[in-house]
Amino acid sequence: MPRKFMQRIMPNHEAVKNSRSLKVFGKLLHDANLWHLNRRSAAGAFAIGLFFAFIPVPFQMVLAAAAAIPFRVNLPLSVALVWVSNPITMPPLFYFCYKVGTWLIGAPSQPFYFELSWQWLGDSITSIGPAFLLGCLIVGTVVSIAGYFVVSLMWRQSVVNAWRARTHRARKNLKR
Repeated sequence: MPRKFMQRIMPNHEAVKNSRSLKVFGKLLHDANLWHLNRRSAAGAFAIGLFFAFIPVPFQMVLAAAAAIPFRVNLPLSVALVWVSNPITMPPLFYFCYKVGTWLIGAPSQPFYFELSWQWLGDSITSIGPAFLLGCLIVGTVVSIAGYFVVSLMWRQSVVNAWRARTHRARKNLKR
């Protein structure tokens, strides 16, 4: 079940190879191991993609691809999972990260209002930045590890269920 579901939601590997932002990796994208879908590569892709989804930098997909290549995990899945943090989900995810960071540091939560300017960015980096960045790193790490183990366990359970069903069918056919 996980394999079929993931194959259905994964982007086409030709589309990923031809992506303009991933051209910097050149021939590295032709490694066949980056396109295989098995328990190890899927779980690793979930870990990488979910980690970089919580890192507040531009070009998260490029960073996820750069990490997927040396770890030899499924590239399209790791790149696609970065979109867990999209323009709709970013405010609650990053606010949660900020709250986790303030709790870890022990600092009081500071009210802030978003303003699209360099002045606001500079001011907020010094006031809310440390708590926010620490929260993003911690939440990203925890979600990444949890994603790895959940996918690994789901994949294993799927294989066990398939073997049980196969054994049941074989026993049923022998009784006939």
